[in-house]
Amino acid sequence: MDTAVKLGVAGLIGLAVGIEREWSGHASGPNARFAGARTFLLLGLLGGASGLLLDMGWAPVAAVLLAGGAALAVTAYAVTARQGGPEWVDGTTEAAALTVLALAVLAGLDMLRLAAATGAVLVLALREKSAIQRFVRRIGDVELRAALQFAVLALVLLPILPEGPYGPLGGVRPRELWMMVLLVSGLNFAGYLARRARGTRAGTTLTGLLGGLVSSTAVTLTFSRQSRERPDQGRSLGLGVLAACTVLLPRLAVLTLVLQPRLTSHLLPFFLPPLAVGALAVATGLRTSDPSGEEALPPTKSPLNLGSAVLLAVGFQAVLMLMTFVRERFGNPGVLTSAGMLGLTDMDALTLSMSRLADAPDLAGLAATALGIGVLSNTLLKLGLVLVVGAGEFRRGTGLWLAALAAASAVGLWLGVG
Repeated sequence: MDTAVKLGVAGLIGLAVGIEREWSGHASGPNARFAGARTFLLLGLLGGASGLLLDMGWAPVAAVLLAGGAALAVTAYAVTARQGGPEWVDGTTEAAALTVLALAVLAGLDMLRLAAATGAVLVLALREKSAIQRFVRRIGDVELRAALQFAVLALVLLPILPEGPYGPLGGVRPRELWMMVLLVSGLNFAGYLARRARGTRAGTTLTGLLGGLVSSTAVTLTFSRQSRERPDQGRSLGLGVLAACTVLLPRLAVLTLVLQPRLTSHLLPFFLPPLAVGALAVATGLRTSDPSGEEALPPTKSPLNLGSAVLLAVGFQAVLMLMTFVRERFGNPGVLTSAGMLGLTDMDALTLSMSRLADAPDLAGLAATALGIGVLSNTLLKLGLVLVVGAGEFRRGTGLWLAALAAASAVGLWLGVG
C-alpha cells in the first residue's frame, strides 16, 4: 500500500505539470514542445520507481532509469532549439520535466509532503508566467540591490553569529540583536515596497499592520525615527504606529488561544477597551487623511536604512540591560510588578509565561491581570518613544491617540480586576 501511495504521488506531480503544459499550449498545436500530460505522468512514475529502487538499495538500476528520463528531456530541447530558431530557445518545459523527475524520486523515497508541496509551487510558477514577468519588469535597481543586501544579511551573516550571552546585566546576544536589525530593516523595506504599490498612506498603514504581527515596539521605533526624516508624512507614519499597536491585541489573544484557551476568556475585559480605541484611531486616520499630498519616494535612498536599524537595535539592547539592572537591584516582589517590567520590552515572553501560569485554573485571573498590566506598560513605553524620538505632526497626533490607548488599557484593567 505504501508503495502504491508513493508511486501515486509521483505520478500525480507529473500529471499536474503535464496538464498545465497542455492547458498553456506548450504541448499541442504548431508550437508544441516535447511533452504533454501523458508524457509527464510517465516521467513522474519513472522518477517514483527510481526512488523506490534507491530505497531498496538498487542504486545502479535507479541511476540508469533517471539518466534515460533526463536524456529524453535534454535531447528534446536540443532538437527543438535547432529546428525552431532563436524564439524556441526556451527550456521551461524541459526543465520542468527534469524537476518532475527529481520530485518523483523524493516521493519514492517517502518524502511525500516535500515532493507534493514543491510540485504545487512548480505548477503555480508555470501557470503564473505572465504575472511573474510583470513583477520582474517592475523591479528597479534600488529594490533589487536592497533585496540582495537583505538576503546576505539574513542568510549569510545571521547564521554565523554566536548565540551569547556575553557580558553583565543579561549580556549581549549577538544573534538576537542582529535579528532585531533584520526586523527593523525588513520593516523599512516592506514599507518602501508597500508605499510604492499602494501610496504613502495605505502602504504605511499596511506596513504597520504587518509589523505589529511581529513587534509593534519595533514599528514604533522605526516610524518615530522616520518622522524626523519625513516630517511631511507624519500622519501616515502615525497611522502605521496605531495600526501596529492595535493589531498587537488580537495577536496576543490568538497566541493565548493556542497556548492556553482558558486564559483567553479572562482577557476580554482587559483587551476590549484598548482594541476599540485602537480601531477607532485607525478608522479615523484613514478617513481624515489626505492621500493627495503623497510624495514620490527618493529613488536613490536605500530602502533598508541599515544605519538607523543598527542604532535602534543598540538602543533596544540598552533598554534590555537597564531592565535587567532594575530587576537585580530591586528584585521581583510579585508577578504583577514583573509583568509591568517585562511588558516594556517583550510582550511575547510575557504571554508565554502567563499562559504557563494559567495552567492552574485558579491563577488564570492573575495571569490575565498581569497581561493587562503588560499591555499598559508597553503602550506607555511606545508613547514615550513617540514623544522623545518622534517629531512634528507625528508626535502630536500619534501621542494623543497613544495616550487615549493607554487610558483605555487602564479602563480595561479596572474592568478586569473589578
